[in-house]
Amino acid sequence: MHKWYVVQVLSTHEKKAKKALEEHLEIKGMSDQIEQILLPTENVSEVKKGQQHVVEKRLWPGYLLVKMNLNDDSWQYVKNTNGVIDFLGGDKPTPLTDKEVAEILKDLEDKKQKITQKHKFEVGDKVKIIDGVFVNFIGTVIEVFHDKGRLSAMVSIFGRDTRVDDLEFVQVEEINEGMENL
Repeated sequence: MHKWYVVQVLSTHEKKAKKALEEHLEIKGMSDQIEQILLPTENVSEVKKGQQHVVEKRLWPGYLLVKMNLNDDSWQYVKNTNGVIDFLGGDKPTPLTDKEVAEILKDLEDKKQKITQKHKFEVGDKVKIIDGVFVNFIGTVIEVFHDKGRLSAMVSIFGRDTRVDDLEFVQVEEINEGMENL
């Protein structure tokens, strides 16, 4: 019976390991033992040099999910594939439960439907300006333009509230309450 297992692979080599596992399934006679190989990813919106880009990011760097019938041959096949480090659990890998698999697959389906914002600034967030003319000023976000990767903030300059517009997301960092006095 095919069950899902977590396989640890070299970080940043997830796609290569997945491809290597898939390429040799027929040659090694493993296509009936290994049903599916999954690299969990999501689409993330990033802003670089004022331009918004959507990039694919790995949800679990260094891991693949493999739906397989675990026996000595399939275990050796996966373990000896280039880029694969080991099964999660080592010599005695434990399959994921049906509940865990259902949650993971639902989460992946949800993430496939939308684009995740790398920066999740909201009106009212406290931010520190880390680049530009107003570097080191603390402000409160008053407008957010996710499509442009920019925001406006209200900062105090010489005791007066001053609006600073057109700040790129990369020019500010969110700060936790209580840190603005540091």
